[in-house]
Amino acid sequence: MKLRYAGTCSRCGASLEAGVLADYDQTSRTVACVACPARRALPERAETTAAPRHALTPDLPPELEVVDGTAGGSAAREFDRRHDARQQRVQAAHPKIGKFLLAVFDDPQSTTAWATGAVGEQQLGGMLAAIAGPTVRVLHDRRIPRSTANIDHLVVCPTGVYVIDAKRYLDKRPELRVEGGLIRPRQELLLVGGRDRTKLVDGMNKQLGLVRAALEDQPDVPVRGVLCFVGADWPIFGGSFIVQGVSVVWPKKLKASLLESGPLDPGQIADLQWQLHEAFPRQKDAPSRPT
Repeated sequence: MKLRYAGTCSRCGASLEAGVLADYDQTSRTVACVACPARRALPERAETTAAPRHALTPDLPPELEVVDGTAGGSAAREFDRRHDARQQRVQAAHPKIGKFLLAVFDDPQSTTAWATGAVGEQQLGGMLAAIAGPTVRVLHDRRIPRSTANIDHLVVCPTGVYVIDAKRYLDKRPELRVEGGLIRPRQELLLVGGRDRTKLVDGMNKQLGLVRAALEDQPDVPVRGVLCFVGADWPIFGGSFIVQGVSVVWPKKLKASLLESGPLDPGQIADLQWQLHEAFPRQKDAPSRPT
């Protein structure tokens, strides 16, 4: 493979510049000259004085787990924050009947939307965890720098990078509507349960722009946007579609796409995961925006 990072040959000790072809060992995270023969095992006594393996390749990034981050973490934290803040406000304003009011009246929709979103992300996260491995690496709940927004899921697999937004609209059907085309400009709209939700597509396209910019040194790696609807009302036949370049699918359909064979090998997939981790770190306390 072509090295993205400079390193040192683990066989002869020669310096290897970024961009050159080299052998890459995924298990040990070491690189070696293509022309170097495989090094025979060192005698037992020599192993005690040999430099540690990581010292041979100091410029290689550390390896992440195949699943990094917590699915739905930001949404769950924001729901808890809003729920607790409402309880404190109501009890402070109504010391005598505050608990009664809280028992009778539920949280407003603006608060429960965070809980609903967290459940959808967690359910999709469970599916992604089940298929994760050396060829399917997952990043959950990633922070977008200089923003309070987040990316629900980033997946790197043999066919490229997937930017995935989990949506939970129970028993509502996602549909594609095309308007115009003759007199008016052609326009693609996303409907969910009969209501215009095209803003979800706009949000995904913004995320795609950020991820593609983060991978500008990897122009050959496909970056795809996916809106994955959990618990929606999908038809028996067909159902998935593409709106403004964004795929609209359900979890099982997404799973099949992520497991397809492609040109990226495990080493490249691991490096792309790390590059995305650096560009979009784990989310901490900053919430994402519910949509």
